[in-house]
Amino acid sequence: MASIAMAASLRTFLRPHRCRLLLRQSRSLSASAAPAGAAAASTVIRRSVVEVLRERGLVEATTSESLGSASASPRELKAYCGFDPTAESLHLGNLLGLVVLSWFRRCGHNAVALVGGATGRVGDPSGKSAERPELDLAAVETNSNAIKSLIGQILDRAPEPSQHSQSGKNLNLEQNEQALVNSGEKMGSFQILDNYDWWKDITLLDFLKEVGRFARVGTMIAKESVKKRLMSEDGMSYTEFTYQLLQGYDFLYMFRNMGVNVQIGGSDQWGNITAGTELIRKILQVEGAHGLTFPLLLKSDGTKFGKTEDGAIWLSPKMLSPYKFYQYFFSVPDIDVIRFMKILTFMSLDEIQELEESMKKPGYVPNTIQRRLAEEVTRFVHGEEGLEEALKATEALRPGAQTQLDSQTIEGIADDVPSCFLPYGQVLKSPLVDLAVSTGLLASKSAVRRLIKQGGLYLNNIRIDSEDKLVEEGDVVDGKVLLLSAGKKNKMVVRIS
Repeated sequence: MASIAMAASLRTFLRPHRCRLLLRQSRSLSASAAPAGAAAASTVIRRSVVEVLRERGLVEATTSESLGSASASPRELKAYCGFDPTAESLHLGNLLGLVVLSWFRRCGHNAVALVGGATGRVGDPSGKSAERPELDLAAVETNSNAIKSLIGQILDRAPEPSQHSQSGKNLNLEQNEQALVNSGEKMGSFQILDNYDWWKDITLLDFLKEVGRFARVGTMIAKESVKKRLMSEDGMSYTEFTYQLLQGYDFLYMFRNMGVNVQIGGSDQWGNITAGTELIRKILQVEGAHGLTFPLLLKSDGTKFGKTEDGAIWLSPKMLSPYKFYQYFFSVPDIDVIRFMKILTFMSLDEIQELEESMKKPGYVPNTIQRRLAEEVTRFVHGEEGLEEALKATEALRPGAQTQLDSQTIEGIADDVPSCFLPYGQVLKSPLVDLAVSTGLLASKSAVRRLIKQGGLYLNNIRIDSEDKLVEEGDVVDGKVLLLSAGKKNKMVVRIS
């Protein structure tokens, strides 16, 4: 009886795949029957999304070479990437997944972002030296909803393949994009799912019966993420040990019910991804499930890109302002900036090469390429409004800038730089030398006087040339705030109470 049920289930799964195969055959026959001249006129060379990703340094490994050929046909693939709701925002390390999903869409395929409302309650052991703290259900739900909204906004900003560079320059499209434009192919769709929607109805016995008996403990233990944890002092809990099967079943479920046939993830996800392709092969006894991993986001020195002394670089403007996000990319070292342009933006490789060559020419203005990188990534993550906010704050807060400061602009960066509250009476007519020390901008009056002589002390972006400067009523911006700057980077927002 079990074999009969399995066969029926397999027929149900294969029926739509067989229909798609017949449809492709029909289209092929129709194309061959068309006049030779018309066929030649409409022929375009389509490059696969795997080729495009590989050229940009976004492919670490694939589970099968056949993925490359399959990805050359539009709508052939439906790729998914998972995001566990461990916080109310994704961070910079998650951005690569969203970029790769967007490239699948730009090459005519469909994309799925899967939020782990269920798996987030377990915790992925990959790349972790200890088990994650358990999140309560309310936190998981809050985080999941926030991340779904964030993902939707970011994926919706992926530029159409027919669009030129966001800078407004009329540039040639890359070969794969030109093929899409010439063939009239549209951008692939995307959807956002939550794996809690199917896990909530699965019992432990169901899971053991459908999945557990096909899993081999030896194979699971051999996974790199598991081996490292088993050798550690704390070991690994059974809960975390099952994570690869949970993620593997996600792939199986979506492959069987939604036609999702590619899972993507960082290189640390290889074990989880292959667990899914193996389950599909064993349980459904069909081929066609693929995995693709991309490199982790690292600096040239091997350290993680996206970590600062203050913590993670968050993608949500509620947790990190567009201004500070922009500034992080603006400070990328020259040695990394071109590589990050290739993997984090949708700029053509031709334009990136031109920019790289411009860096070697005499008269190159430092940080010109960094500025472009910061603009492109900030636009993708925060939209045009977020980019405008970041650019406005960057220009207005530049010491010596002619831009008129207002209290709203200063307040906009108050969470990103040191700030303090002082009574109005304590600020008005106060010597600026004393104020710079009492607010903590500088350690001593002698340091303040020395900085003034060097031309490095600014009040509301205006250079202070006199040690006798007193704070006047007109210096208090909108009667609310002051901005003190020691050089270009050290700032202090003084809120007047």
